[in-house]
Amino acid sequence: MENKEGFIDSKELYSLIDLIGSGNELKMDEWVLLLSNISDDLSEYLFEKARTVKEKYYGNKVYIRGLIEFTNYCKNNCYYCGIRRDNIKADRYRLSDEAILECVDRGHDLGFRTFVLQGGEDLYYDDDHICRLVSSIKESWPDSAVTLSIGEKSYESYKAYYLAGADRYLLRHETAGKEHYKSLHPEEMSYDNRMRCLYDLKEIGYQVGAGFMVGSPDQRREDIARDLIFLKKFEPHMVGIGPFIAHKDTPFKEEKNGSLKETLFLLGIIRLMLPKVLLPSTTALATIAKKGRELGIMAGANVIMPNLSPVKVRKKYLLYDNKLSGGLEGAEGIEILKKSLEAIGSRISADRGDHCSLV
Repeated sequence: MENKEGFIDSKELYSLIDLIGSGNELKMDEWVLLLSNISDDLSEYLFEKARTVKEKYYGNKVYIRGLIEFTNYCKNNCYYCGIRRDNIKADRYRLSDEAILECVDRGHDLGFRTFVLQGGEDLYYDDDHICRLVSSIKESWPDSAVTLSIGEKSYESYKAYYLAGADRYLLRHETAGKEHYKSLHPEEMSYDNRMRCLYDLKEIGYQVGAGFMVGSPDQRREDIARDLIFLKKFEPHMVGIGPFIAHKDTPFKEEKNGSLKETLFLLGIIRLMLPKVLLPSTTALATIAKKGRELGIMAGANVIMPNLSPVKVRKKYLLYDNKLSGGLEGAEGIEILKKSLEAIGSRISADRGDHCSLV
């Protein structure tokens, strides 16, 4: 890999990408070598392969998910998150059931067929409440999928939501390194419990989404390698990654933001490694770069999640500084988004956008 003068043989890097594309698993040192030597030429080689794989399974479709951020209360105190429990500056809110269903109704009229109910771990919404919401959505819009993203729950709670009609569940693992997990979360939170949740969700039958932040504090190349090794083993239906962006009212307020270049490279890697995965180009990407959303699609992503939440609460669901919620990131910008995607050879799909192995 490295010769005696310390130079990297670039052919080795390209061959590692070819190995990933052939379904092979890389070793830790191979991942670290690849992640330590990202270049523009290597990225373009990767992105071309990633687009080819994506088109094989999904064509030029980009699936849209209507994001409804229904509560910014949270019992947890994660060090990176703007809605953490101890952030007394957060302007808290909860949407009523009627407001949530109005969001879905409006989104359905706009052409959305997946709705993502996302919130902090808010104990106000007990299991019966979540089940009622899910059932109401499925009864009124049976052609649509419901995705939940409401954190760590018991097996019994997850099973209840599933039986009520929930189709998918998003739960970023955040990091597959135990020590790194400890550096991002308070002592009352457990790496083992987070992993337990993910495996419970898969056993129950959900389409499951995992994922991690790129460039989070104390993250090393080895940590990202562990994330990729975990994702290859776990085989989630969805993977959500985005650059870490600091929030001014958290313990990580002075930390450096994650890299656009590295995030895009990892999107391409994940597409090659998990060819059929549903892979969002996230709001965080659009936040750190003007064309971040489009660059994510060109790197291998095939999902975008415009915001359907009422405009008056969007700025309150501030997980990180300067989070976008309007314009192309808002559901009202769907026509402009269509044109933006058409300009790079993609098109919005009006269907539910299930994992292709389940269609």
